[in-house]
Amino acid sequence: MIDRRGFSVGLSALMLSACGGGSAPVSAPKPRVQAVPNSGWDTWVAGFKTRAVGQGISQSTIDRAFRGAGYLPIVIKRDGNQTEFKRTLEDYLAIAASDERIATGKQMLQKYGSLLSRIEAEYGVPKQIVLAIWGLESRYGARRGDIPVISALSTLAYDGRRGVFFEKQLIAALKILQNGDTTPANMTGSWAGAMGHTQFIPTSYLAYAVDFTGDGRRDIWSDDPTDALASAAAYLKRSGWVRGQTWGGEVGSAAASSATPVSVLQPQVPGPKFAVFRNFQVIKRYNNSDSYALGVGHLADRIAGGGPLKTPFGPDKNGLTLNDRKELQERLTKAGFDTGGADGVIGPKSIGAISGYERSQGLPVTGTPSQALLQRLR
Repeated sequence: MIDRRGFSVGLSALMLSACGGGSAPVSAPKPRVQAVPNSGWDTWVAGFKTRAVGQGISQSTIDRAFRGAGYLPIVIKRDGNQTEFKRTLEDYLAIAASDERIATGKQMLQKYGSLLSRIEAEYGVPKQIVLAIWGLESRYGARRGDIPVISALSTLAYDGRRGVFFEKQLIAALKILQNGDTTPANMTGSWAGAMGHTQFIPTSYLAYAVDFTGDGRRDIWSDDPTDALASAAAYLKRSGWVRGQTWGGEVGSAAASSATPVSVLQPQVPGPKFAVFRNFQVIKRYNNSDSYALGVGHLADRIAGGGPLKTPFGPDKNGLTLNDRKELQERLTKAGFDTGGADGVIGPKSIGAISGYERSQGLPVTGTPSQALLQRLR
């Protein structure tokens, strides 16, 4: 399945933030995005410009787009450093439907309720689903990406692992500029070219983005999220969203008992089972991951006022429950070893805090959470 991003991504590539994972809202300074001279890139761009003209891109658009563009080593570094970092579903949901993300989602529901109701009436996608996608993709617009898209895509097309794919995205980005939807300066996004509030790659933008404001531009980049939210709903509708049907829910919940589900999932044992419907598969067209679709669905339910999952996941491989891990993070922070927050997700910052505490106590430095460590901190 080719999803809206154009390629399958794991948790590490999403805009999710885990306090324990070391990417809390207040995080370390990001590496400076700086172009460097590269004669090979220069030669590649010269040839690409000829190919772009042959695909209907005007010379003036090409000149505007590449004025100031350059080769970005950090993009190649991030592409090469991708790891298949898999969290448990419990950790994923703890991040995706964190207290902060739920609270912010409810605030956004109040702020944009009228707009979201109009989007729901037009496309049939519930406002909470649209909000949940926005929350997972860019933290409700707070993290839209700041890397120049033309530079990123041309760097990846020239020197990346998927040159043909990224050249296609680069052509699509030039078409967006030629259509007048945005400017080269405003066209920023992730290192891989996903753009705006709802993180569309250029080809998906061309296929699904909509001008919901009626100003003649499909603007998913500006502070106003109108076009981006409507575009996400339009994408789901075009992908087969069934109006009036839920995505699913935990087995035994009212939502999951409303009709015969397509399937029942239990991604983590022990843990809750989920009855899912066709709309669950539609969410996966946005990002082809069961965890992502469950994250969107569960966050949407929580924004709508629903409660937490009723079935516990049980202790992890170290014998700690989610509440144990949260307490561990709280006690480490209180002892002067910052975990970046207490979400129960053991990521790099928590591992560093554990190591620092062990070192300060003259213990073997393992960085591993345990019941013994928790008892010692108590």
